[in-house]
Amino acid sequence: MNAALRITAFAAALAATFGTAYGVGQGVDPVIESPAPIRHDSHGKTLSNPQEGGGQGGHETTPAGGLQISEGGYTLDLKTPNVTAGQRADLAFAVRDSTGRAVTAFRREHDKELHLIVASRDLATYRHLHPTRAADGTWSIPVELPRAGGYRVFADFTPAKKGAENLTLGSDLAASGPFEPRQLPAPNSIAKVDGYEVRLNGALTPGKESELELEVSRNGRPVTDLQPYLGAYGHLVALRSGDLAYLHVHPNGEPGDGTTKPGPAVSFTATAPSSGTYRLFLDFKHEGEVRTAQFTVRAGAGGEAPSHEEAPGHGH
Repeated sequence: MNAALRITAFAAALAATFGTAYGVGQGVDPVIESPAPIRHDSHGKTLSNPQEGGGQGGHETTPAGGLQISEGGYTLDLKTPNVTAGQRADLAFAVRDSTGRAVTAFRREHDKELHLIVASRDLATYRHLHPTRAADGTWSIPVELPRAGGYRVFADFTPAKKGAENLTLGSDLAASGPFEPRQLPAPNSIAKVDGYEVRLNGALTPGKESELELEVSRNGRPVTDLQPYLGAYGHLVALRSGDLAYLHVHPNGEPGDGTTKPGPAVSFTATAPSSGTYRLFLDFKHEGEVRTAQFTVRAGAGGEAPSHEEAPGHGH
């Protein structure tokens, strides 16, 4: 067989192989969404995908967290990269230093050594968890994710090592099962959960600090006896739609400082790394139970005005 015939035969076999694979794939329920490819600039900095709502032309105005699995000499080692939707499983991981050793000493921040956030790629599912650390540095906590699809796991921590800074590392998690994508909820400034109403005042501004104030009420009356949760009267997490960049949000004031009141308003300072759409998750504690209010907001020029229609929330 001459060279031309050999090449033609190989191409035909290759096409038949891929055709068979495609047919098999069409008969199986999809398991996870395919995340947008990660792009980098000339300095190796991770850029967002502008088509996914990550920013203007992929340029960040300020650093975003959670996009990398390794940073500052530390790596998030997720030992449970796959779970089954609707089934309880132990999620285990470790934070490793540059030598590969598991870190066993952390600085307590917001009452915890480490904060674990699990969010679905479509931002329809959100969990704020506090795992337990074993003596060998392995963290673990049982989880049950309600829906199949792709998830992102965020570990927010500060090593106890002198001079170490706060880091948020991220890793992908897959929940197997029939997958049904969900649309991102429309922008809203009011969220309702378990009979509580939370109103959002303020806006995210790309590259600039801005104040976000959230007012909690129940049955039309302001809630003025919020309970401390993680060292504050509320804990706010913000994630960017598309690449799930994690924003560091800081509470303004703390219980017992003589000026911060236990509601109805809880204030935070946040900086959006770029224009885009974000999901905000406010955890607040009242009458011994933690609940989560959820918001969709737009940052940057041309952002859609938030709706005053209620958005569903859930208990913690």
